[in-house]
Amino acid sequence: MQAEPLVLAVDDEPGILRLIKLELASQRFRVMTAESGEEALRVEEEHHPDVVLLDTMMPGMDGIEVMRLLRARGDVPIIMLTALAADSDKVRALEAGADDYLAKPFSPFELSARVRAVLRRCTTAPTGARELRLGPIVIDLHRRVVTRDGTIVVLTRTEWLLLQHLAAHPGRIILNSELLSRVWGPEYRDDLQYLRVWVSRLRKKIETDPANPSIIKTFQGAGYMLASPAAGPSTDAPRAPATARDRLVG
Repeated sequence: MQAEPLVLAVDDEPGILRLIKLELASQRFRVMTAESGEEALRVEEEHHPDVVLLDTMMPGMDGIEVMRLLRARGDVPIIMLTALAADSDKVRALEAGADDYLAKPFSPFELSARVRAVLRRCTTAPTGARELRLGPIVIDLHRRVVTRDGTIVVLTRTEWLLLQHLAAHPGRIILNSELLSRVWGPEYRDDLQYLRVWVSRLRKKIETDPANPSIIKTFQGAGYMLASPAAGPSTDAPRAPATARDRLVG
């Protein structure tokens, strides 16, 4: 039998950890806890959880620093938990590498829904076998590899899923609500802040000039479109090594 997903919950408040463990255990998740950033790093290295719930404000090493260290190690999905609910705090967490953001106090139902949504994104299968060439960028939808002039562009899971959905429909405007629903889940269909942050992150990696994008185009109030390739799918583009997939998309 396949083991249930393992969640690592990190918070300096024991009451919050008890609530998280009680709710997620009732939803058939396995749950481990840590009360500090240092302990979280040790537990993550030893047990390799499927997702991390990480408090932003902790004494000593704060959640943002813990997240940066986890990101340097690998690509475990991270949901930030914080009492700071301002949009600027949400953007800061997302830009630092969080996969999601949940403000306290949160309902147990919303917590488990967010965890499941993040895990769904991490197990989404690639579509098709097309390879698109957009100037120096080559997007291989089958092998889940992106290269620039033959050099691998490292993407997070969420960045890849966003690009994958756009690249599956080049030259077509994808509505904001559709992108949010397909990439994050239907419960996110109205959260444009997520979309803006992740499109910005993706542009920084694949656009020659992110301030004047030519690959991912914005249609204000509507959605985004991946530019159409100048020609059909490339057959002679430089190919990444066979092991690149594991390094690019976990």
